[in-house]
Amino acid sequence: MAENKKGSTVIELKGVTKYYRLGDSVVKAVDGIDVKINRGDFVAIVGPSGSGKSTAMNMVGALDIATKGDIFLDGVNIEHLPESVLAQIRGKKIGFIFQTFNLVPTLTALENVMLPMMFQRVPLKERQARATQLLEEIGMGPRLNHLPRELSGGERQRVAIARALANDPEVILADEPTGNLDSKRGEEVVEMLKKLSREGKTIIMVTHDMEKARYADKVYRLKDGKIVNK
Repeated sequence: MAENKKGSTVIELKGVTKYYRLGDSVVKAVDGIDVKINRGDFVAIVGPSGSGKSTAMNMVGALDIATKGDIFLDGVNIEHLPESVLAQIRGKKIGFIFQTFNLVPTLTALENVMLPMMFQRVPLKERQARATQLLEEIGMGPRLNHLPRELSGGERQRVAIARALANDPEVILADEPTGNLDSKRGEEVVEMLKKLSREGKTIIMVTHDMEKARYADKVYRLKDGKIVNK
């Protein structure tokens, strides 16, 4: 993998296209986009519903593969890797934050943050220590043993952010991370993402909210699967 140097290219999309066939018609969800993202960048991908922004993010996150084109992560073309390797990349190099939080309802805040580390076979004591530290750093120390239903929306999103950081990934992908929050809590979450970017994490945030996008270093606007602000 490439040297971990802030400012170097960490993600590059070349001619990335994603087509879906619906009956006799073809839907071009993403239609030939070229993007280069440097380490430590905070990038926002904006556009209306159906513009292709979440599809693009899913391909960057190795959750989906392109119909054609190439996606490079640290100089490695992930479009040609087997699923077993992609799973390892998702677990170690990429952290995901979702609009609906996606916390396991039967696990406490602490256990939810520990979960990704378990899949990477991190020893139990290390998992507990790191999860506790992450939650304390974002002001969730008093809520470690609370279930998701006992937390507010803003608190649940904080837990989701801590979980995304559990394996110390290089890249954080946030899909509408403020969509289920009020404006005040939404601002707090975006400020948290900005802080992570300043600390060297690469942040890619999908949003339809231009107010939140203004926190980003660079904004890509998608319409009908194409970047329209180049």
